[in-house]
Amino acid sequence: MKVLIGAAGAVIGLIVLAVLVTVGVIADDDAFATEASDGGGGLQGVPAEFREWILKADSACKEPAMAPALLAAQLYQESKFKTSPEEATSAAGAQGPAQFLPSTFATWGRDDDGNGRVSLWDIGDAVMAQGRMMCSLLKQAKTSGYPGDVRALALAGYNAGWGRVEQFRGVPPRSFAGGETYNYVQVILSTMTRFQGPGLLQVSGSGAGADALRKAATRMGTPYSWGGGTPAGPSTGFCDGTNGYLGGKCSASSTVGFDCSSLVQYAYWPKTKLPRTAAAQYGATSDRPVSRDSLKPGDLLFWSHGSTASIYHIAIYAGSGNVLHAPRTGRVVELAPLTSAMPETDYVGATRP
Repeated sequence: MKVLIGAAGAVIGLIVLAVLVTVGVIADDDAFATEASDGGGGLQGVPAEFREWILKADSACKEPAMAPALLAAQLYQESKFKTSPEEATSAAGAQGPAQFLPSTFATWGRDDDGNGRVSLWDIGDAVMAQGRMMCSLLKQAKTSGYPGDVRALALAGYNAGWGRVEQFRGVPPRSFAGGETYNYVQVILSTMTRFQGPGLLQVSGSGAGADALRKAATRMGTPYSWGGGTPAGPSTGFCDGTNGYLGGKCSASSTVGFDCSSLVQYAYWPKTKLPRTAAAQYGATSDRPVSRDSLKPGDLLFWSHGSTASIYHIAIYAGSGNVLHAPRTGRVVELAPLTSAMPETDYVGATRP
């Protein structure tokens, strides 16, 4: 989200209107040269509807400094991947998931999703415009001769306007605009690793199970949040006196993510509308059991403390002896061997929705 800053004789720039001071990022002055390590082309923890466009935007840019995780971290900082006018409109009029002012979007926007309109609210149009603008800024940063990581310079240009980068011959210092641009750059570079990963799990075949597994795989790296997650995506959860705590504090209430059963519900929705809890999901599918030697991608696996009446965990079979699941507080959606995902003695069986 951006606001305009005016100063006599200075170039008007765009800065983030955000509560970055609450992030608590403390960096050395040379951090911009060290935080943006190359994470390769992998991407994780990104909503499925954003993933394909981030990868397309990255592919369209030939600048070596561009990376999917860079675009993902920037989008997360700008809008948390939100797409509604209520959640993705700033007080200064920046709009959409990439937080463009309409005047800026007019330069970079195209009908990339082919729906007959050019809109900063369309995910495809917004992300591709973000990619084009960042690609251009990376080129400028590379040829500018200014010190520091070119990604830091490009992010500063996206946030405050390239004129501010020229004014300060680098990333604007902490003293500029209360540190807004400095913090914006630092937060994005330091959170890139959250989105760097091995990429989308490769799933062969078709059908409801394979499709559900593909969808769930786009959420790899998403934090576990007890009680969090809905058919629409991750959300904050809650603590119930026993679950959701980390280090003696309620982690779930401030963590946007999934628990084991909400991930499964999200994966199969809306084609198959499974109930919310692992026990209820077992009840809804137990009439279609699958033996362990007949498992297929997308099958549901259950663990219990003694009987089917006390099921406590569910996972999705991912093939090759692995499962995809949200294991517990403090962990993320991940792949794990079936034999060690949960205690082997607690394994109840599998079903096919």
